[in-house]
Amino acid sequence: MQISTTVDGVRYVDQVEPRMLLVQYLRERLGKTGTVVGCDTSNCGACTVLLDGTSIKSCTMFAVQADGHEVTTIEGISRDGELHPVQQAFHECHALQCGFCTSGMIMQSVSLLRENPHPSEEEVREGLEGNLCRCTGYQNIVAAVRSAADAGDGASSQAAGSDTASAVAASTDTAGTGSAGADAERVGMP
Repeated sequence: MQISTTVDGVRYVDQVEPRMLLVQYLRERLGKTGTVVGCDTSNCGACTVLLDGTSIKSCTMFAVQADGHEVTTIEGISRDGELHPVQQAFHECHALQCGFCTSGMIMQSVSLLRENPHPSEEEVREGLEGNLCRCTGYQNIVAAVRSAADAGDGASSQAAGSDTASAVAASTDTAGTGSAGADAERVGMP
């Protein structure tokens, strides 16, 4: 099947198998390896991305379902070489250990702050309920989300699914701290 989707501000037109998962498409076709395959059952949240600005678990969605939609990955939330406020807060609050869950936690946090710019601790914990971390105990993750919220509007508005075309600057690793990527349209790649 042919799909056309915008990922991190770049439009892609590709032929995909109808059964290909969105997480496979992002990682294997587009090289968006910051989107991690964790459990393959939607329990861990490591594969969380934004679809039209709303968080989804990309292991439970087929790539063909993203046809005509806008996907934002961890690689697409930084701007002009600067970390997204949530990424910055995770760094400053030491909200990671092994880093495996971090990209999904950050993407879920971006979505949470878009919906609720000033969540209480309880609301943060509830908002991150579908994302599991086996290392940190969540204290620093919750602190990071609250810190990003305290930083103001940047955390809730930057690269939360709107104006993603200008968000294509940074390509990041699992922890969301990588190097700049290229901005181009790709059509018909196998």
